[in-house]
Amino acid sequence: MTLSLSSRRRSYPSRPSRVYLMGTCLVDSFFPQAGMDAIAVLQSQGVEVVFPQAQTCCGQPAWNSGYENEARAVARRQLLAFAEDIPVVVMMGSCAGMVHLEYPALFRGQSEAPQAVALAARTYEFSEFLINVLDIQFESRDITNLTEQRVALHTSCSSRRGMGVAAEHRELVGRLPGVQVVEPKRVAECCGFGGTFAVKQAEISAAMAHDKAMAMSATAADVITSADCGCLMNIGGTLDVLAAEGKARAMPTRHLATLVRASLDQTGGEA
Repeated sequence: MTLSLSSRRRSYPSRPSRVYLMGTCLVDSFFPQAGMDAIAVLQSQGVEVVFPQAQTCCGQPAWNSGYENEARAVARRQLLAFAEDIPVVVMMGSCAGMVHLEYPALFRGQSEAPQAVALAARTYEFSEFLINVLDIQFESRDITNLTEQRVALHTSCSSRRGMGVAAEHRELVGRLPGVQVVEPKRVAECCGFGGTFAVKQAEISAAMAHDKAMAMSATAADVITSADCGCLMNIGGTLDVLAAEGKARAMPTRHLATLVRASLDQTGGEA
């Protein structure tokens, strides 16, 4: 058993031979390549990846909005889709947090409570799993031709404060050959997305996104990376608007899975 880098000090299993991948709604709809990259990364570590076609939303939007019955109805589909007793790797901290932290409460008093508790216990955020379970390494046969890049890392509120895996995000990006990790000012502040918050408090959300985008632009990084697609969309979209207005420079955004796969490809990995 290994211990997390984070303050939560969660215990971790030994390396499994098979895992589920929970792609999440935003990956499926807006970042499908990141999903394929995550599968390739896991497979490169000798892990078989099972992607249940019946998986849907984790239920977080309804849960956060106070619709418990509706959230439970959606979550029941996930209990069925991820029923086998193998780890579930989730590509976004917010969705990982919903399953790992909220499912036991969501199903308390329900007949599915034991299933929900069991699923929560074997659910891991993507970076958390790569670092604390697989201990992924990047050994290169020839790194002389690596393209050096500065990467601005954004860790979402859900990953940082909910799942407590900000240290794992930093460790993962720091292990990538040829990558220099840079952090914007006030790195722990929210980007303003917050799921339903961005809809209910649009003006406040936009102001927060503006501040985060300007801070990212000031880092002079080549690319912005995060494990949460909502944050990438919010920051990247805001930067595009600011760049069009001549107030900031546009910057590409990449899910961490895409960044990791690119490093494996460059360093002789099999992703």
